[in-house]
Order: sequence, then C-alpha cells, then structure tokens
Amino acid sequence: MAVASSKAVVLGGKNGLLGCALVQALREKGWEVTPLSRVDLDYYSGGFADDLAALLDTLEPGCLFNAVAYTDVEKAESNEEEAMLLNRRLPAVLGRVVKDRPVRFVHYSTDFVFDGRKKTPYTTDDAPAPLSVYGRSKYEGEQAVLALGLPDSLLIRTAWLFGRSKNNFVTKILDICREQRETSVVGDQTGSPTYAVDLARHSLELVDIDARGLFHIVNSGQANWAELAAEAVRCLQLECMINPISHADYPSKVARPAYSVLDAAGFTRVTSTKPRPWPQALREYLLQAFPMED
Repeated sequence: MAVASSKAVVLGGKNGLLGCALVQALREKGWEVTPLSRVDLDYYSGGFADDLAALLDTLEPGCLFNAVAYTDVEKAESNEEEAMLLNRRLPAVLGRVVKDRPVRFVHYSTDFVFDGRKKTPYTTDDAPAPLSVYGRSKYEGEQAVLALGLPDSLLIRTAWLFGRSKNNFVTKILDICREQRETSVVGDQTGSPTYAVDLARHSLELVDIDARGLFHIVNSGQANWAELAAEAVRCLQLECMINPISHADYPSKVARPAYSVLDAAGFTRVTSTKPRPWPQALREYLLQAFPMED
C-alpha cells in the first residue's frame, strides 16, 4: 500500500534522539508532522489505544512512526516490567490500532536481539538470540508486530545511535573527557555506530519506495566502544586518553553481544543507497553540535 497522505505521527518526536531526527527529516521532505510525547499520549494508560485511535482518525496520517523505547540496558535488568511494557506491549498495541486503518506503521528495533557469536555482520536472515532483558523485550516487540500480519509494516533494526541528545554514548564520553585527562572504555565489544539523522533519512527512503518488511539501517563500517570514543575525542581535539579495557573489567550486570555489527545490504539493494561511513557521520554531527570546539 502506498502511503495514503503526506502526514505523519511520530511517537517520541518531541524529545527522543531518533524521534526528533525523524521529525526533522520528514519536515525537510515536506511532510506535515505531529510529534507526540508521553505528555500528549500516556503510553502507560489503559486507555492509550482508544486515545491513539481517536487521534489517528482525526489527523488521518499516512504513517505512524514508533520511536519510543525503553533503552536503558542496565536498568531493564531490574525493571523488566516497564521494559516489556514499552518494548513489547506498546508496539503490539500500535499495530492493532493501525491494522484496520490506511496507516503505514514504522517500528524500530535493535542489534541487541543478537547474541554476538558471529564474526561477520548480522543479516535480516540471522536468527535472534538476545542475551539481556532489553534485547529480549525488543525482540518480543518485533514478534508481536509480525504476529499481527500487517502487510504494510516496516520494521527497522539499528544500533549504537548518536546525535543531538545528552542521552547517548558520544555525548557522555565528551562530558567525561572535558573533565578528565583519561578514561577507560570497553574495547572488546564491536558494533555499528549510527547517526540518528542518517537513520531517519534512510527510513524515509524506504517509505518513499513503498518498502515493507524487515531491514537493517546503520552507518557503514564497524567499531568498538573505545574506537568510537577515541574518534569523537580526536574530532574535537580534546586532550583525553581513551584506554581500552575488557568488558570483564567494566562493572555491569548485563550480558552484551561481543559482536553485533548489522549488515545493511538489504537496504542498499532496494534503495541503491549505501550509508556513509560512521566516522564521516560522526564528524558532521560533532562539528554541527560543537562549532566552537577547537
């Protein structure tokens, strides 16, 4: 089904890292966008489905983007109920609401659905095997959406997001490195650093060509956390040494995949677009976000 209108609703579009990037990308392409937060629609409310249905019937959007998720991997281990509510139950509710409406549903998932035992990038054909509550909640959210049999849904996995938000790894590292001359960062977990702006724009490429199904969207290349931190520090010329350490030396109760690089070949195949390398995207983000740094 082609998108019925150039109107979109973005859950998490007022203050979320991905949600704000989606709102910006949509508006750049001429869409009429309604960004929503929990203040507008309470995701935890028992009446959420009815409230959303009424809103969609009033606005008549062509797309509903779900950029809401419980993303605190550490806290999810001890707060499983809330993680499952946002990552599993919410997408299922959204899917049921749009099922009988001419609305394209775009939902996002994560590299944490994999166990990291591979040595080559994960494709959409690889079987998920999450190691953590967060990973399991996101995978069960995927399954809940797929179980509804929505013919026009779009499910996008991504990883290691950075962008205009204080709540991401890059900004946290930069805050530390402005105060310290050195810091230790895990160097034996490898993934796909991804710029939220690129993810949003590539998502719209899929919508534009009426794509459906499961895709991976990440920036090209791979890095471990220490390499990502070092590149950010280098870009802003901060005098801070990044010391790679083993994940075993980092205090955490969460099992994380050692290797969770995502293969975006499926996205490239249908769009003819190859995402740019993550260092290039990181540099653009940092120079825009911190123009006075030298």
